[in-house]
Amino acid sequence: MQDPFASFFSTRMIPVKNGEDRRMEAIRVAACALLLELAYADSDFSEAERMHIEAVMRRHFNLDEQTAKEIIELADAAREHEPDVLRFAALIRDNYDLGQKTLLAEIMWGLVLADGGIAHREAYLLRRIANLLDLEAGYLDRARNSATDRIQH
Repeated sequence: MQDPFASFFSTRMIPVKNGEDRRMEAIRVAACALLLELAYADSDFSEAERMHIEAVMRRHFNLDEQTAKEIIELADAAREHEPDVLRFAALIRDNYDLGQKTLLAEIMWGLVLADGGIAHREAYLLRRIANLLDLEAGYLDRARNSATDRIQH
């Protein structure tokens, strides 16, 4: 029996040239799906959060605007198809090194802070994702401090 998560990625991914490109595309979608889960966590996906995710997808993954929007659409569909963050986090955990995971945690904190406040559910979900990524609390704290400093300056 085929895994529904794998089936989603094999049928919905943007056509790519080779297996490595497909893997990178799946990682981008998984990272974006985690960001979208955080954005929706407080039941208010604000314009500031949407803009933050679009900017991150362009800058962090070096994507043009159209491709970034396509990834966001795929990620939104993926998170609706697979509402548990476990599978997305596992894909990131298995393919990112510690520096990349820490950078993603900083991006997640920036997203949580983008609308001016931290809802309890956002903070909880961010800690849960960090735990699923095997990020220790110290790295998560540093990521939060870095995101806070970046916003304040």
